[in-house]
Amino acid sequence: MSPLELRSHVPAGPIELKWDKHRFEMKLVNPANKRKYTVLVVGSGLAGAAGAASLSELGYNVKCFCFQDSPRRAHSIAAQGGINAAKNYRNDGDSIYRLFYDTVKGGDFRAREGNVYRLAQLSVEIIDQCVAQGVPFAREYGGLLANRSFGGAQVSRTFYARGQTGQQLLLGAYQALEKEIAAGGVTMYPRAEMLDVVVIDGRARGIVVRDLVTGKVESHLGDAVVLGTGGYGNVFYLSTNAKGCNATAIWRAHKRGALFGNPCYTQIHPTCIPVSSEYQSKLTLMSESLRNDGRVWVPQRQGDNRPPGEIPESERDYFLERRYPSFGNLAPRDIASRAAKAVCDEGRGVGPSGLGVYLDFADAINRLGESAIRERYGNLFEMYQRITDEDPYRLPMRIYPAVHYTMGGLWVDYNLMSTIPGLHVIGEANFSDHGANRLGASALMQGLADGYFILPNTISNYLASTKLEKVDPTHPEVRLVEAEVAERTARFLSIKGKRTVDSFHRELGRIMWDKCGMARNAAGLQEALVLIPRLREDFWRDVNVPGSHAELNQALERAGRVADFLELGELMCRDALHREESCGGHFREEYQTEEGEALRDDEHFAYVAAWEHTGPDQQPRLHKEPLEFEYVHLAQRSYK
Repeated sequence: MSPLELRSHVPAGPIELKWDKHRFEMKLVNPANKRKYTVLVVGSGLAGAAGAASLSELGYNVKCFCFQDSPRRAHSIAAQGGINAAKNYRNDGDSIYRLFYDTVKGGDFRAREGNVYRLAQLSVEIIDQCVAQGVPFAREYGGLLANRSFGGAQVSRTFYARGQTGQQLLLGAYQALEKEIAAGGVTMYPRAEMLDVVVIDGRARGIVVRDLVTGKVESHLGDAVVLGTGGYGNVFYLSTNAKGCNATAIWRAHKRGALFGNPCYTQIHPTCIPVSSEYQSKLTLMSESLRNDGRVWVPQRQGDNRPPGEIPESERDYFLERRYPSFGNLAPRDIASRAAKAVCDEGRGVGPSGLGVYLDFADAINRLGESAIRERYGNLFEMYQRITDEDPYRLPMRIYPAVHYTMGGLWVDYNLMSTIPGLHVIGEANFSDHGANRLGASALMQGLADGYFILPNTISNYLASTKLEKVDPTHPEVRLVEAEVAERTARFLSIKGKRTVDSFHRELGRIMWDKCGMARNAAGLQEALVLIPRLREDFWRDVNVPGSHAELNQALERAGRVADFLELGELMCRDALHREESCGGHFREEYQTEEGEALRDDEHFAYVAAWEHTGPDQQPRLHKEPLEFEYVHLAQRSYK
């Protein structure tokens, strides 16, 4: 498929039958032939580990790569609140169709219906899979699996393991992966960072990786490549992502021909611990699940600096409950974040910086007792107390929005394949399921759906449909990519400037947050498109990367990642500037309703923006995939 053709390959027919019909129509690989194929999986989080284990169980030879010292340290482990599934165990009106509807609406009508419905269908299978693995989901007193509510839904469909759901799900996927490693089906390469994709005859056939301990650079070849490398939220420097999270894998693939879908769609999470100083290097998430029992409020009066216990009920503004009575404190993340920003901009924010709102559990503790709250959220409360030295059982938490997730990513079709044939992209690394705003507890759902259930089907279809010539490390394309990686590395080490990599990253983060963060406008984005190229020039002239390439060198690792962020940040701003509407997490101040809500322009922007890299210092080329809504009709989103 040419990179210029955006064919979604969503099958025809009724939406509830599309996936089953597609699975039947896809070609299969004979079980005896699967061991003849090698699949390279980059990333070992929920999507990557699930995909690698599942492909190995089918009989493929799998090589799995992660830059951490163990797959268990993937950032999926940090997910707290839960995973959605349309099991309807509460008998409260949930269904696959309702989860589909809530997800399309929550994404502000900027996702493919076919992909989202498949995700809702598979959600019920994910829970069965994880329970069979021994994932210790919370249970009711009688032993049945428990559920709680999350933002953007009026039913309780979120399965959870206290405040450490991601950790428990990752341990389940990790056990499946380790079983396959022990059986010889998966070869694991920890402490290995992918630095480029090898494309031969128009197809992804391998990757170039650097051993982060020894510095050795080598190529690995196969019949298909899978990227499950997560999102790019660290372009903002301060985010809830782990410090190691980066965009290098997807960005290098983008520069080899994979189109980048909707890069400006970034999610701001409303419940994070506020920034405490300008020297801070990352932020900490407080799970959305806390909004089940916590009430969000600020003083009614500007500049009211009294301790929260001294502010009477009559002088408090529970602004989410006031503005969105139907959903209250469980309004979707983009809406809750903007509402928190609005009250802080009015001068009613709390804490030393004024950039914070209260998340108060006093009512819930009085109603349910401290022991019940401790049982539900104990580890989260403990984490908050360790970081802030404030006891949330006695005082309200202080929270403020922060970058948490990226809905954008490499463009993929219904089969999770990018515009480079053979390059599949799963989990947060692709753009596919969440539109302009992800609902809470849906990231884990997508990662496991992609890895356990979708990829094993679609990658088999690709391999069965494609005649692949044998390639070896002496192929000219392999040598060319290796030489380009070596040249780039040598360039970093030769600059010998005066500024650290982190100083450039911090400056980029400030530009991105101020100009392309929770709110954007044309003037700010145009300014960013001047500042970022200028900063990038300074980086390549004045960055200091000490040490050598032939050893453990974390400055060199960060330099490569920040160099990619400096290019990706510009594309994000360009995408945000071109999209002259507000939708989900993309809020253009010029396009809002009288009540301050996002105002979409469905006539002109109901499409996926997929950007093509055209060369160094060249303007990217925009391609559009129109979005059609047959089942969930376009409407102004309302959570009132």
